[in-house]
Amino acid sequence: MKEQLPLAAAEDMAGVWAAALGTAGVFALIIVIVWQIAATWRARMLASREQQYKELAQKYAQLLEDNVELHRRSIDELTQARQSIASMEKMMREIE
Repeated sequence: MKEQLPLAAAEDMAGVWAAALGTAGVFALIIVIVWQIAATWRARMLASREQQYKELAQKYAQLLEDNVELHRRSIDELTQARQSIASMEKMMREIE
């Protein structure tokens, strides 16, 4: 009976090691799956952020073009106003 006990203990130890390796394998698989899901989520977030930056840059470029056009119009109007004032001054000097 004593000879069977070490054999049973060895089989139990093999079962324990097999269970431990199986459990470690399952945990490693879960960790890899979670890691890949997180990496995919992060990549999607970065792609989304990149798209938002592109849209913002396009909007900024359009606003800049609009601002340049308004500035050009203001300069044209100011030039016309100066010419009008200059002609009025000239006319008033001639009247005097």
